[in-house]
Amino acid sequence: MTNKIDFKISLKPFYNPPLIGFHIVDVPVMNFLMVDGIGDPNTSIEYQHAVESLYSMSYGIKFELKSQGFDYVVPPLEGLWWMPDMAEFNLENKTSWQWTMMIMQPERVTQGIVEKVRNKIEKKGIIEAGFQGKFEIFHEGIAVQIFYSGAYENEAPVIAQMHRFIVENGYRLSGKHHEIYLSDPRKTAPEKLKTILRQPVKLD
Repeated sequence: MTNKIDFKISLKPFYNPPLIGFHIVDVPVMNFLMVDGIGDPNTSIEYQHAVESLYSMSYGIKFELKSQGFDYVVPPLEGLWWMPDMAEFNLENKTSWQWTMMIMQPERVTQGIVEKVRNKIEKKGIIEAGFQGKFEIFHEGIAVQIFYSGAYENEAPVIAQMHRFIVENGYRLSGKHHEIYLSDPRKTAPEKLKTILRQPVKLD
């Protein structure tokens, strides 16, 4: 029997942070499956397909590695969010939001494994042929994050506080707004959703 790795434990500072306060973290290099897109996550078919494909690929990779004696809990869904003009990034402009949805992959995952799984689940019709996801190294580096509990639509005041914290501590925003979804919105009431809000920074 293999021991199942839970990255929320082995990478606790990044996936299971303290429940109170803003925290500065140095996020290491990680592997990710990613899908890019544009549109309102609540209504975009492209977004729904991207998330479904990411989960299908991630579980396919998990089962491939499990057959090799390495088992783990699939990490949570994450998202990078932005617009070319961040001054326009608000709830009224959701249809123009750009996003990268992604799921972290264990270090032992290679491009070869990704392609093997991609071919296998495409043949089974689990995902459409020509899946547009990519497998990339992502290094976020220094970032400020906070655990947030509540509806996605009510995040704005907390994000504004986080941005003030960043400036007051001698940093400036650098990179895209990052969210890590610890709850399944299909099964969780909006007011009980658990999310990590993260913003990469640089010294001012």
